[in-house]
Amino acid sequence: MVLSSSTLEKYAKETGFDACGVALAGALPREKERLLEWLGEGKHGGMSYMANNIEKRGDPRLLVEGARSVIVTLTNYYPCRRQAEGTPVFARYAYGKDYHFVLKERLHRLFALLKEEANRSVNGRVFVDSAPVFEHEWARRAGLGWIGKNTLLIHRKWGSFCFIGVIISNLEFDTYSSSFESRFCGNCNRCVEACPTGALTAYSLDARRCISYNTIENKGNIPDVVRQRMGMRVFGCDICQEVCPWNRKGIFNEVSEFQPGKEIMEWTKEQWLQLDEKTFETRFKDSPLARAGLNKLRDNLVDTSFYD
Repeated sequence: MVLSSSTLEKYAKETGFDACGVALAGALPREKERLLEWLGEGKHGGMSYMANNIEKRGDPRLLVEGARSVIVTLTNYYPCRRQAEGTPVFARYAYGKDYHFVLKERLHRLFALLKEEANRSVNGRVFVDSAPVFEHEWARRAGLGWIGKNTLLIHRKWGSFCFIGVIISNLEFDTYSSSFESRFCGNCNRCVEACPTGALTAYSLDARRCISYNTIENKGNIPDVVRQRMGMRVFGCDICQEVCPWNRKGIFNEVSEFQPGKEIMEWTKEQWLQLDEKTFETRFKDSPLARAGLNKLRDNLVDTSFYD
């Protein structure tokens, strides 16, 4: 049975997504070539996993046998509150529960509704930033926005503070979304100019100089050029999003799981440094902070030049 795109939109809204589109599954040779070039320049830093499964990343039909469609969802996570003045700064996506858990649950519910509607055997998988998938490019092809100079997807209404979810399956639809061909960054270079470490050039990111990579993914010492310019930031970085005009009128998210807790919003550096492993695991086991771990956070806290 061929499903209607209007049915997809209806179910996506019912399951809590802010935007949804669907693209016809196929190979992405241009994106694969760009990834190989980026890897060849060493811009992935210590993220060696980015060089794995390149063929699958370049063609979703190798990830899901018989794949016909790539459904893409957006979930706004722009928070309604700001951190207290003088506290260690965390990226906004880390304010609440780990988005992997939240989005996967919603994607599975959406997929279940679609399978029931199709009334046939359906083969598919859900993905949330944890598999070889070109999420941003598929979001563009699903008509959800363009890839900005900060390398993030930008939606005309929701901006770039959005989580991307993907369902790759053998479901077929009566119509597919029109690919978003325009770029509305224009002559604006605010994200590139605002990046304190020079990690950004237009449409390309060098992870080795990126504050976000160095405060989360980097298992070694943070380079001096980054450490000296990271300011109060101890987990991630939103600078390139904060200065983007498309985020100027950020719409507060209403997802209960993403609402910030007191610790991230108000704790001082001293309170974070006094935190023990057991308490950290108890309070942040479902938080993005668990990815970095307490020892990494402590090292980052010591490195913050803001407190020197």
